[in-house]
Amino acid sequence: MLTEAQVHEFREKGFLRGPRVLDETDTHQLRARLDDVMEGRSKAQPEAKRNMLGDGSEQVVVQVVNIWEADDLFNVHLYQPEICGMVAQLMGTDTVRVWHDQVQYKPPKVGGPTSWHQDHPYWPIIQPADLVSAWLAIEDADVENGCMWMVPGSHKWGPHKNGTIGTDPVTFAPLPDLAALPPGVDVTPVPCPVMAGEVMFHHCLTWHGSPPNRSSRGRPAIAVHYMPGYTRYEPKGGHLVEHRVTVGPGEVLEGEFFPTVWRGGPVTPTPI
Repeated sequence: MLTEAQVHEFREKGFLRGPRVLDETDTHQLRARLDDVMEGRSKAQPEAKRNMLGDGSEQVVVQVVNIWEADDLFNVHLYQPEICGMVAQLMGTDTVRVWHDQVQYKPPKVGGPTSWHQDHPYWPIIQPADLVSAWLAIEDADVENGCMWMVPGSHKWGPHKNGTIGTDPVTFAPLPDLAALPPGVDVTPVPCPVMAGEVMFHHCLTWHGSPPNRSSRGRPAIAVHYMPGYTRYEPKGGHLVEHRVTVGPGEVLEGEFFPTVWRGGPVTPTPI
């Protein structure tokens, strides 16, 4: 579990590098299963599988949404007790559910960028903005192969321009509208390397992005977007997984496709 100092750091900065939670055998197994899903060998299909940058792009960021629907090992990963317990601490809640998961794989040499953004503005059907993502590196993610960068304290600045911050094409620095920010804030980003099996946590309003991967190594990772048990369905836009919602507007978002993974302690994984 996390120390009080770590929880304080997260609440001040909006992100936290956590411990190693999976060993080498675990990450190798996840990488093999990810390959199966990306190449169409899994027993079922995820919610989505696509190149985020467009099918005709020379750059590639493979996005897989709800890989847990396609593979039982990724389903079990949602319930990883060490991760879920730390998320519960960071959110200050006894109940944790999954909003959805997301793989972003940047292949060697042609891996594209992920522009600066916040997560919650892209999730207009859920409130409030209290979610925490657990980003697990399946292989080492460092500056060379396109690890995430984050802006400390940016989660305190509210939603910014519907999630679009702007990205300098040369330096990859964020290009925000400073007039929309509190006076005197520092928008300098910092790199967030994460080694295989380690987890990085970030708040759903923290500014983050990742530059292209020009290295000879891939950058596979799985982010699970966790929500506190009081998260409500508030349809004010649309979302890819909205067709899975079975509750009414204003009700707590729960159900088969939004599994409860922590309820005052570990929850046994529900088989897919």
